[in-house]
Amino acid sequence: MKMSIQQLFRPDVLAMQAYHVADASGYIKLDAMENPYHLPQALRQELGQVLAEVALNRYPDPHGDGLKEQLKAAFGIPDAAAVVLGNGSDEIITLITQAVAAADTVVLALEPSFVMYRLNAQFSRVRYVGVPLKTDFGIDLPATLAAIREHRPAVVFLSYPNNPTGPRFAREEVQAVLDAAPGLVVVDEAYQAFADDSFMDLAGSQPHLIVMRTLSKLGLAGLRLGYAAGHPEVIAQLDKVRPPYNINVLSQAAAKFALRHLDVFAAQAAELRSERSRLAANLASLPQLTVYPSEANFLTIRVPDALALFAYLKAEGILIKNLHGYHPLLDNCLRLTVGSPDENGALLAAIHAYFA
Repeated sequence: MKMSIQQLFRPDVLAMQAYHVADASGYIKLDAMENPYHLPQALRQELGQVLAEVALNRYPDPHGDGLKEQLKAAFGIPDAAAVVLGNGSDEIITLITQAVAAADTVVLALEPSFVMYRLNAQFSRVRYVGVPLKTDFGIDLPATLAAIREHRPAVVFLSYPNNPTGPRFAREEVQAVLDAAPGLVVVDEAYQAFADDSFMDLAGSQPHLIVMRTLSKLGLAGLRLGYAAGHPEVIAQLDKVRPPYNINVLSQAAAKFALRHLDVFAAQAAELRSERSRLAANLASLPQLTVYPSEANFLTIRVPDALALFAYLKAEGILIKNLHGYHPLLDNCLRLTVGSPDENGALLAAIHAYFA
């Protein structure tokens, strides 16, 4: 007799919902922290020629075909650090969690933060401990240090700056967590292109530190390329659980091409920083809104009725992220991706019209 679906799959998997990605067709898309800009036309043509020469009939180089070395040179990764590549930073979170998973393993993260920290703990059947942020979305450092002492986590995930809230925690607070944690501390710098600080300078020199990044927010979300830098002995363990061909040949070639034109993406990031400031200042003029500080390419706001404003903007053709219901600290919060000047102008006009 065949086993039923209920017999085949774990109860916790049966009970959960799949990660939902909204259909953005026809909308101004400001819900996923993407760079709004295409490559310049000349670079698109050049990239097409590069990709046309890729050997699609061969498996990719499992070591990245020089991509790791380019990443180290482009982003100032210390010589003492080793690098592992992932199919987005999502896969690197999976590798880290799988590599440490055991019957008594604890994974700790601040909340609210990136949901994949908790989900990967669940998938790997390790215990997850979430430590709430303060109401202003800052670290509750005494509570965090107390949780570290009590639970002795094998991994602490810390988003720097934090998604979905926006602020970058004080460097000395993150260093305090790094000093106190008995296991690995993963500093997730997915939004580093828009932030004013980084822990990459310590990668390789502090054995328990892993600095994780992605090329997605820089403007290459479609490539699904993440990377992490850390002590060579730690990175070697992650490489053992990494699928050997996890980065396809097209992503490798396109990423290497993009890194040769990093100035284009740096200029786009600078414009998005400027637009972030313009958006924040404009929205702060509305007394009905609370606008939280951000060093990412989005702003988190609190409004009187998040569901109503979300629905209104969607009806106006603008898709943002509704955070209400994800965590008690996010009640009536919305997340607005920083788009192009025209997209941001449309968003501001719609919000002002709603509150008029």
